[in-house]
Amino acid sequence: MTSLSALRIDGRVADRVEQAVVTVLWVWLVYRSWPPAFSAEYASSIMLVVSESAVLLFLLLRRPTDRISLRPWDWLIAAGGSFVPLLVTTSAPPFLPGVGTAMLLAGFVLHVGAKLSLNASFGLVAANRGVKRRGMYRLVRHPMYAGYILSHIGFLIARPAWLNAGLYGLELILQVLRIQAEERVLRADPSYRSFAEQVRYRLLPGVY
Repeated sequence: MTSLSALRIDGRVADRVEQAVVTVLWVWLVYRSWPPAFSAEYASSIMLVVSESAVLLFLLLRRPTDRISLRPWDWLIAAGGSFVPLLVTTSAPPFLPGVGTAMLLAGFVLHVGAKLSLNASFGLVAANRGVKRRGMYRLVRHPMYAGYILSHIGFLIARPAWLNAGLYGLELILQVLRIQAEERVLRADPSYRSFAEQVRYRLLPGVY
């Protein structure tokens, strides 16, 4: 009984630590990326800040849970997946800013739409905050990550740089690992296993 109570306390603390760390990272992102002027030249940087601000907002509003993974590996990949995109350079010369910003906007709509479907169940580290079947989750099991990836591709097109390409390549690997960690936790729930049988694909219908 004591060990179970300690586990629940640790889960609550870990939940709060996750929120605090992401808040600090968001402040750093705004400091580095806030444009000197609101113009088309800086549209991709503005969209990047807006997109990451939505992540923070939903993270702070989400409901707490005791069923969060305490595995160091899961926390490492979640931290990496949150931290790596914030290292991209926003000062690279623009390439196709219009196309890139449009893809950023599409990715933003996709991952915010997924978060709205989750309501207050959004988190970064693998956890079970309830199985969601509505909205975009009728199409793929992880539409939020699909939105992130689309946004990253858009920013890379808008501001191409070898650093950005390398970081987003690493981010893609981390997102896949996060999906695997989440599914390991969620598949302990019979209702999620039933959901996975109905919605076969994780990110892109017919591919993965």
